[in-house]
Amino acid sequence: MDYAKKDLISINDLSKSDILYFIDTAKEFKKISLQDIKKVPTMRGKTILNLFFEPSTRTKTSFEIAQKRLSADTINLSISQSSVVKGESLSDTILNLQAMKADAFVIRHYESGAPFFISNITNASVINAGDGINEHPTQCLLDIMTIFEHKKEIKSLKIAIIGDIVHSRVARSDIAGLSKLGAEIYLYGPQTLMPRFINSDNIKIAGSMDNAVKEADVIIMLRVQKERTAFYFIPSIEEYRNYFKLTGEILKLASKDVLILHPGPVNRDVEISGSIINSGKTAIFDQVENGIAIRMACLYILLGGRHS
Repeated sequence: MDYAKKDLISINDLSKSDILYFIDTAKEFKKISLQDIKKVPTMRGKTILNLFFEPSTRTKTSFEIAQKRLSADTINLSISQSSVVKGESLSDTILNLQAMKADAFVIRHYESGAPFFISNITNASVINAGDGINEHPTQCLLDIMTIFEHKKEIKSLKIAIIGDIVHSRVARSDIAGLSKLGAEIYLYGPQTLMPRFINSDNIKIAGSMDNAVKEADVIIMLRVQKERTAFYFIPSIEEYRNYFKLTGEILKLASKDVLILHPGPVNRDVEISGSIINSGKTAIFDQVENGIAIRMACLYILLGGRHS
């Protein structure tokens, strides 16, 4: 199967078969990460620029490792030391970097839509590593990969997504991707942090934490995003803990083999009880491991057969 697009901007741009193609490709690349020599020459001669306009640990490091394992030339642009701080526009920054013959840009930006804008002004491939409150497609793909590994199938699974949904680009991408694969999605969080309109038969708003978690096959807990002013939408962190934290007692309502995910970073004992994390009941580290394989797959699919 071929993927004709040069960019990965939104999960909405992918068909069900596209999603499965990315996952199947990632499975093959995961085998490389399990070898003693974790490197292949697939991207030798390709230059990839990582532009992160927001702080990131997991996503940025994951992309860097993926690029190095594919033997690409990786350049991390330090935004705080770039011409951006002198007032250079985003478009001029990209066009100058494109003149240096970059093959791909990995973009994280605080403005929703920035990767889409960049994709329209460059011939290089653009991968959205998270834009504002819009989307985070590679996180969605690694979540799907992790669910497949544990559950074998996604169709008809009850998947609860709980927390700060309105500010979560992960939730937006996961809802789109998991819906395409036939999951039954239940959303729950503070009313002030919930989406206003849902236009899908397989997406439901849960009336309570118990209702969201009851018989859930997968639970995706979301971080309270203080950098996006989420704290202004809830009375206090203490109240959030009381009503929206995943505890051991609430977890008893879920399926016995429930899979617990979190995109990170985790605010322990705010979103999830520390005891649940310490007991190894989450697949958070599986998500991190699969993130490298997914990002290797994305780079390979977008750049493997293309020439700039």
